[in-house]
Amino acid sequence: MGDRWHVEVDRSVCIGSGMCVSTVPDGFALDSARQSHPTRPETDAAEDILEAAEGCPVEAITITLLGSGEVVFPPED
Repeated sequence: MGDRWHVEVDRSVCIGSGMCVSTVPDGFALDSARQSHPTRPETDAAEDILEAAEGCPVEAITITLLGSGEVVFPPED
């Protein structure tokens, strides 16, 4: 069995660029205030979700391992 992730968007940081929606249209959506949110907050680990997080211009997307809470993205300094 593969890893499971918890995906979260910090709405106080999100600028509504839509990059995440463009990268993973079924994984993120913009609401009426142009704030992003994950459509599947708990999901199987997937390269496209990681790519969306990496492509966010303000790093508003956080990915952690379900269960342990270990940070997958953004990398810890």
